[in-house]
Formats: sequence, structure tokens, C-alpha cells
Amino acid sequence: MTLRVAFAGTPEFSLPCLCALLDREFNVVAVFTQPDRPAGRGRRLNPSPVKKLAVQRGIPVYQPVALKGWAPRLQAMGCDVMVVVAYGLLLPPEILAVPDWGCVNVHASLLPRWRGAAPIPRAVAAGDAMTGVTIMLMEQGLDTGPILSMQETPINDNDTSGAVHDRVAQLGADLLVDTLPRWVNGEIEPVPQDSTRATMAPKLTKNESRIDWRRLTLETRRKIKALNPWPVAQTRLRGQRLRIWDAVPGDQRVDDAPGTITHVDAHGISVQCGDGILIITELQREGGSRLRAAEFVNGFPLDIGERFDDVYDQKHIN
Repeated sequence: MTLRVAFAGTPEFSLPCLCALLDREFNVVAVFTQPDRPAGRGRRLNPSPVKKLAVQRGIPVYQPVALKGWAPRLQAMGCDVMVVVAYGLLLPPEILAVPDWGCVNVHASLLPRWRGAAPIPRAVAAGDAMTGVTIMLMEQGLDTGPILSMQETPINDNDTSGAVHDRVAQLGADLLVDTLPRWVNGEIEPVPQDSTRATMAPKLTKNESRIDWRRLTLETRRKIKALNPWPVAQTRLRGQRLRIWDAVPGDQRVDDAPGTITHVDAHGISVQCGDGILIITELQREGGSRLRAAEFVNGFPLDIGERFDDVYDQKHIN
């Protein structure tokens, strides 16, 4: 039996799953993705990565603002299952009820940990040793459905959210094409989630990018890793915003005020945190290029004792 699949997804994370379905013996009858959004300096409408791929492969594309009222049209497509991967829109109950084998979601965490829109950066920021992907049956709750399959992958010390994203996206694609036939063939018994163990992963915002140097060194480094590639951790110096792309912990023992630059050399810019030193190794000025610290200080000399000025009131700390 060749499964007829309706696919719903929008960003880059969705692409490996769609590619895997197209490259295997699945019949992708339709693709749902979010409407084109304005982007760039000209604010021209830009199609989602999923739309671009679907158009290239000749698959019908639908871009509703919401799916309310779409159940009859989905029913007419005769899909056996709907696969949802980072679609970004809620599926109403009438849509969930249409496919014979339900709506199957690929979620980038080990559920019930990190339900919500930003599971990867939340896991990196929390210092989780492991993350992974979960294939689940969708229901009305937010990422609360029963689990069909799960696969782990470690979060390494130097991993950014971007690195984990790429690894988990491919892991999800491989697991999806393995799980769907077994689910339809009756080889999988869905396992309910233990909601008492659930944690939430709300969507990232730009307001979270500001560094508070009073935080612990390890916490600050994890934040920098978690916000790479978006929205990128930020601080300010001499009235300019600096984006901090990468940093490593230092072993110096200094007791300056948080945010103070304690040392500058070819290895990086040492900054006092709440409990020790963090060495910035990659950063960027407003309007400038992303640079290694040694290159940065050649064009923007720093003085020992200068202080990053993003030490602010507790009410502003995320």
C-alpha cells in the first residue's frame, strides 16, 4: 500500500522530512505551508523553504491563513495520513479527524520535555545532555499526543542551536519514514505522555538576546550557544550593540564587576561574569561582519577595565 500523505510544514527544519517522503514510496498529494512573508530590504514576498521545494517537485501547494473550514477539501484529497513538521499553524479538531491514520507530528525534543515552539534552543540553554526527536499522534493539546517513536541524540559541549537543529532535522526524517509504515501496519502501540514530566519551550523573542553579565559563566555561555543562529546574544559597548556568536569558559580568577573586560589577546576577549571569566571568541558590530575576536580587536581596540553596559535591572532579565 502506497500511503497518500498530506504534508504541512514551513521552515528549513521541515525540508528533510519532506525530502524523505518524496524520495521513498510515499505519495505526497498536497503540501500546506504558511503564506509568503515579506523579507529583505525590499520587503518582497518570500515563499517558505517548503513551498520552494514543493513547487520544484510539482506538488500542489496550499497556503491558508488558518485551516478552519478546510476539512472537506482535505477529505477530498483522499490522504491516509497528514504529516506535520514545524508548520506554525494550529490544526483544528475537524482537520485532526480527517486522515484515517491521523495527523502525525515530528517534534524536535524528547517529549514530554520541551513542548512548544522552541525545543532546541531551550534544551541547549538548559544544559540538557540529550535531546532528540519524537513522532507523535496529534491531538488538541500543545504537543500532548501519544508517542509513536522516539530517537535520542547528544547535545555536545560546543553545540549551538544551529548545529543541533541540523542533526535533529535529519534524525526526524529518518525516523519518520521508518515509523509511518509500521504505524499503518499495526506494529506500533501509541504510548501516552506523562504530563507530570512536561516542560514548556515558548517561542524565542529578540528581548531574550541581551546578556546579563551577572549571570553564571556556564549559564551565559549556554545562552550564547542557544541563541545562535537566532536571535544571537547581544551586549553593548561605547553605545554600540555587539552580537556575541561564540564564547568559551576561562580559567582565570578575577574579581571585577560583572561585564568588565579583564584581558584581550589572540584567543579572545575575557569578560567577568557573576562567578568567573567568559572568553568571547566570535562577535560582530552593528553593520559589520561576524569576526573572530583577534580580527575584531584589530579594527575595534578594547581597553582592559572597560565594561559592557548591559548590567541592568532584574525586571529586564529573561
